[in-house]
Amino acid sequence: MLSKYHWWRDAVIYQVYVRSFLDSTGDGIGDLAGVRAGLPYLKKLGVDGIWLSPFYPSPQHDHGYDVADYCDVDRLFGDLAEFDLLVAAARRLGIKVLLDIVPNHCSSEHAWFEEALNAEPGSAARARFHFADGRGVDGDEPPNNWHSMFGGPAWSRVTEEDGRAGQWYLHMFAPEQPDWNWRNPEIGAEFDRILRFWLDRGIDGFRIDVAAGLYKHPELPDSDDPEADARTRDSVNPLAWNQPEVHRVWRQWRSICEEYTARDGRERLLVGEVSVPTAREHALYVRSDELHQAFFFDLLSAPWEADAFRKVISEAMQDIAGTGSTVTWVLNNHDQVRTVTRYGEPATEGSGLGAARARAAALLMLALPGAAYIYQGEELGLPEVVDLPDDVLTDPIFRRTGSRARIRDGCRVPLPWSGQASPFGFTSGAESAKPWLPQPEYFAEYATDRALADTRSFWHLYRDGLQLRAALPQLGEGTLRWLDSPPGVLAFVRGDGLVCAVNFGTAPTPAPVSGTPLLSSGPCPAGVLPGSTAAWWMSDGTESSAL
Repeated sequence: MLSKYHWWRDAVIYQVYVRSFLDSTGDGIGDLAGVRAGLPYLKKLGVDGIWLSPFYPSPQHDHGYDVADYCDVDRLFGDLAEFDLLVAAARRLGIKVLLDIVPNHCSSEHAWFEEALNAEPGSAARARFHFADGRGVDGDEPPNNWHSMFGGPAWSRVTEEDGRAGQWYLHMFAPEQPDWNWRNPEIGAEFDRILRFWLDRGIDGFRIDVAAGLYKHPELPDSDDPEADARTRDSVNPLAWNQPEVHRVWRQWRSICEEYTARDGRERLLVGEVSVPTAREHALYVRSDELHQAFFFDLLSAPWEADAFRKVISEAMQDIAGTGSTVTWVLNNHDQVRTVTRYGEPATEGSGLGAARARAAALLMLALPGAAYIYQGEELGLPEVVDLPDDVLTDPIFRRTGSRARIRDGCRVPLPWSGQASPFGFTSGAESAKPWLPQPEYFAEYATDRALADTRSFWHLYRDGLQLRAALPQLGEGTLRWLDSPPGVLAFVRGDGLVCAVNFGTAPTPAPVSGTPLLSSGPCPAGVLPGSTAAWWMSDGTESSAL
């Protein structure tokens, strides 16, 4: 047990995808004032903090993950004065504020990249990025065979000032997102300045995009499997991701956060988007002098099977919690198919199955020792919008490949707040106002006003789970012991005596604890655990070892 309690170790953070949360201006795009207006809703839900998706000035080729200026607010979303009002309002409500920072790449409209385009090969301006001569006759072929995460080559060729075809630059995502060259010390110094700019405005920390990125192999050699990143939509290329030098950056950023914490006693948090092959490699990012947390995506990607969930949870508890950090659990985010839809596949299994499984998974995640992150709309049980027409799709993956597979627009459709027809209270404009992505008619069933009024809704399940979780002290320090269970059932007891059991099958099974559960994801009679259901009990020490 740590001698000092650290708020982030068991925090529940709500991811706000700003452009889809709440629109205050009537232009159909969510904004910072809309987030501020929604804070009482989030306070009522019971979260500890919010993570804001990028709102910086950007041409929006990847909805803000192509940053043109890291120290300002895009006029789509407000301005710095509105940001300050949001931070102050959140603090009054006891809600932490984390910003999404994007250190792997910037926008092709960033001033430094525009300077590089106008500079000569070999110049200091180009050394801030990965510019290289091409291969083949007249340099017509890219410098190596790497492919972008978003499809196609990871290199684009520039036209030099004299009009001739020139060098190539590296972009592991879209061409509008050139990768920074972190081997250039100017980049580290600039990001130190950026962190301090926002920390001085009172934020509580950063969510770090592509935290296993930044450094590339210094020789930029060919890959044995150049299309692996695009095929898996994950950071698989070992030459482009997870280079050992990246840990120097997180030690430096941690020292900056500790400096601010020492000033006023208010802990600042670093949480990384870390996608690496194993939990053991993941654990390297959360050593005591690096990131406080790193998202553990294996739970999100696990198939709906008890053995699969048990395996990834066990590995996380052993390898990550063993570093002294806590596991950071996630079931969804702005890049993934919504949980209800993901767990309901194939659709022939029944329309209610995905919802039942998503409710059970939510209780499981909230029972696990560590921190949890909730993507907006999951607390409403929103399904993925799978039938958006091609002409409204905005995901650069679709623009680059023409394929609807793995596109992310369907989980980013603006939230429904009230009413029976679009825009469902999302925008303050006229009823004819159009959200930036169209909302389906069935969103009326998931509107927040209806969810709050229905005690059987997803919202009440999340709220009740968060309230019970908050009543259990220092969950982040908890331990976990598996209980014997039949095939298809996962059950464990925590060190504080909370028992959680999940029936991954469809047939009911005996419950591990007698009596009515404290909370369950669906109807759960005493002594029975129905199929596709999770439940919590407080142990009296007599839980069944055989279920």
